[in-house]
Parts: sequence; C-alpha cells; structure tokens
Amino acid sequence: MVNATIEKFGHPATLIREYRHWVVLLRPSQPTLGSLVLAAKSDATAFGSLPKEAHAELAIATADMEAALSRAVDYQKINYLMLMMVDPHVHFHVIPRYQGERDHGGISVTDAGWPAPPALGQAVALGPEQTELLVDWLKQLWPC
Repeated sequence: MVNATIEKFGHPATLIREYRHWVVLLRPSQPTLGSLVLAAKSDATAFGSLPKEAHAELAIATADMEAALSRAVDYQKINYLMLMMVDPHVHFHVIPRYQGERDHGGISVTDAGWPAPPALGQAVALGPEQTELLVDWLKQLWPC
C-alpha cells in the first residue's frame, strides 16, 4: 500500500527497504548525507492511530536504519523528525548528524546545522542519477 506522502517522497525510485507496515525512502533533499524518510504504509494521519503491530515493527526498522547509516556515514547523532505539516500521513524524517562533511560517489553534503537542529533549508537536492546511486549504496549496507 502506498499513500500520497510516500509518493511525494519519490516512491518507487527512492525505496530502500519495505517492511510490513513501513517503507524507508531516500530523502530527495539531503540536509545530511544519508537522510531518509520512514513512512507508514497506512492512511493514518496520527501516530497514535497506527496499529500496535506498526509500533512494534518500528523497533526493527529503526535498528536497521541506524545500523546502515552508521556504516554509511558514521553519524554522531541521529534525529527523527515527525513534522507532518505539509504531508499528512505518518512519517519521520531521519537525519544522521555529524560534524563536517560526508561524501559518496561524488555527492558531498555538509551538516550545516551541526550541532544545532538540522538545517533543512540548506539541503542538497538530488537528481535522478544521484538518487539511484545513493539508494543502491544504502541497500547494500542494509542489514539482511
């Protein structure tokens, strides 16, 4: 099941991993390298409206994301932002945080907000080839 929020974040081109209740997408705009969107597959617009199974599966999805992002960018902290101001369905922006810059495949991203909140307005917008490169890279680093 794919809702409008998942589509807005570029599914299926940005899909890294699909779980029963969640999808992990590459964030098309990267405030830090490896920024993701963790989106509920349901039509719920309130976190508390998700079924208990989705909440339980969240533990698995977050552990997998943290393991993959640790390998990818050796983050120092990780921010989970549940903003839902424009895109109504339950989702988190997952922003790995680090001092300085990280790069992969010629894509270089500085954490402009470090050590304060992430500078979402200073994100690197990815083109289709860059998206494909980063999606493939993160899929390879994902725990089995």
